[in-house]
Amino acid sequence: MQILMSALGAQTRAELIWILVGLGGQALFMMRFLIQWIASEKARRSVVPVAFWWFSIGGAAILLAYAIYRADPVFILGQSLGFFIYTRNLWLIHAERRRDRLP
Repeated sequence: MQILMSALGAQTRAELIWILVGLGGQALFMMRFLIQWIASEKARRSVVPVAFWWFSIGGAAILLAYAIYRADPVFILGQSLGFFIYTRNLWLIHAERRRDRLP
C-alpha cells in the first residue's frame, strides 16, 4: 500500500482512494475514444456510437467528483459543461429514436 501511495503521490489512504477514482474516471473517458475508433473502423466511416456518450457521461461524472474533491475550479468547470453536453446528446438520440418509432 505504501509503495502505491508513494508512486501516486498520495499522503493519506483517502487521498489514494480519490486518486484511484480519478484514474478510473480518466480510463472511462479514454475508452470512449477507443469505442468511437473501433465503430468507425468497422463502418469504414466516422461514427459516434451511443456507447461513446455513455462513457463520456460516466467519465465526466467521476472526474467531476474528483475535481470537486481537489477543489480545482478549472477542472470543475470543464467537466460540468461536458457532463451536460453529453447528457443532451443522449437525450437528442433518445428523442430521435422515439420519433422514428411513431407512425
